[in-house]
Amino acid sequence: MADEAKWYVVHTYSGYESAVAAAVLKAAENRKMQDLIQEVKIPLEKVTEITDSGEKTVERKTYPGYVFVKMIMTDNSWHLVRNARGATGFVGSDGKAIPLTEDELEQLGVERHEFVASFSVGDSVKVMEGPLQGFLGTVEELDPEKNRVRVIVSMFGRETPVDLDYDQVEAASVS
Repeated sequence: MADEAKWYVVHTYSGYESAVAAAVLKAAENRKMQDLIQEVKIPLEKVTEITDSGEKTVERKTYPGYVFVKMIMTDNSWHLVRNARGATGFVGSDGKAIPLTEDELEQLGVERHEFVASFSVGDSVKVMEGPLQGFLGTVEELDPEKNRVRVIVSMFGRETPVDLDYDQVEAASVS
């Protein structure tokens, strides 16, 4: 098991996403393969629908007909997922399952890499990369869901708000 787990996309019959996810997890548990099949996700989004009776918030599948599985690909794990009731096969070419790249994971919102900020609102920070590299500013707002921070930077004598990724700034050292 030298390989680390990667995310794969499994195509399912329409409406069978939850059944496939449950079947894969149950089969992995029954066959003691939790080390190979690590996680199963059905990406959902919250949508506000306006009906005759008012607003209603519902969860919708972001990618209907697909389930995302984080697994170590072996013959046994492939057969377990492929033969789950309601699964039609892996997304890939020539019958080969192709793992998602880091960029695809980010774009699809399957796996979030949480960044823990070492600063909070009101703290002084230094911009570490980008066109404002080296500038100092004050944290105005944090958006942990998007890993973004709004920093007020003084440019040309004016206070300017700048939206940056958490990893583009660091707490300014006070000396």
